[in-house]
Amino acid sequence: MTPSTALTPHLRQGLKSLYVLVGDEPLLIQEMSDELRSHAIQKGYEERTSFTVSGAHFDWSQVLSATQSLGLFASLEQIDIHIPSGKPGRDGAQAIERLCALAKELMLEGESPQKLLLITLPKLDKATQSSSWFECLQDTAVVLQAPKVERHQLSSWIAQRLSLQGQSVKEGQEGTQTLQLFVDLVEGNLLAAHQEVQKLGLLYPKGELSHEQIKSAVMNVARFDVFKLSEAVLSGQFERVQKMLDGLQAEGESAVLVHYVISEDIRQLCRVKQAVDAGQALPMALRANRVWGAKEKLYERVLSKVPRTTLERLLQAAHRVDGVVKGLKSPMWAQDTWMAMGQFAFVCTRACSLSK
Repeated sequence: MTPSTALTPHLRQGLKSLYVLVGDEPLLIQEMSDELRSHAIQKGYEERTSFTVSGAHFDWSQVLSATQSLGLFASLEQIDIHIPSGKPGRDGAQAIERLCALAKELMLEGESPQKLLLITLPKLDKATQSSSWFECLQDTAVVLQAPKVERHQLSSWIAQRLSLQGQSVKEGQEGTQTLQLFVDLVEGNLLAAHQEVQKLGLLYPKGELSHEQIKSAVMNVARFDVFKLSEAVLSGQFERVQKMLDGLQAEGESAVLVHYVISEDIRQLCRVKQAVDAGQALPMALRANRVWGAKEKLYERVLSKVPRTTLERLLQAAHRVDGVVKGLKSPMWAQDTWMAMGQFAFVCTRACSLSK
């Protein structure tokens, strides 16, 4: 059974001339794209032209030419415009505003569009979301977000996908542990989770899956994300930090980058703490230091419990380990780069764990 997407209710109301998909979750973007294309083909849009905007010198005139070739004998056509960088450039911004104007004309005429446009964008920063071309898209198009499925949401997402193919885990604690195992094996990789769910559908019949069936079938396809490591440190999760450090080292990740990400959290915590101690409200201090989303709550918890002197000691430790990572020796720290990184990560994790 094909999963419904955020696009499904919009398609039930009839095809529009312009759709925009935004997000960094490739699987969800792909599923919405596939649903739109499949629905469009059923309505006669069998031809398809694709453009990928690569670099500032992309020729937008070819896109405009394709979209404006309307007329009595023009065929119904799908036109995909993929902008991987999320930055269309000056010419692109003007072209997108012209596409919006064309889409508005078709809506006013009340006719079914001859050209069905789909624009795909990555997750956009606040400045881009406030740009005139994106605001124009929001006013004109069906704009749908594909939000990141975070780790704490993944077990529910897996259970829902299993149910679509008639499978489930046991109820109660065993089922919870089974889903947690699944999450651990595919951490940070929604596409891998989707593929493993599909594999379970091929290996086993409909019905209840045991812990051992999932354990033996699901591959360890975890993608160890250095930025997720910083969240694990801030959450005080020792076992997860160790697992992710081992994974990052095995994958050949740069120790310099790993050190920078953890150290940057310590620097930001110090800056926010100083601002709060000086009388600034915590929400304003967090915004001023560009702390958003999941990290905002983690910072709030740590800052409410960890004293400023502890944060300053962690910052001093960051400076010393920075030297070790760059080949210098430092008393009290291992000389092996990754061992020193492990020591530093666990010192930070311990401080954050005390704030629970």
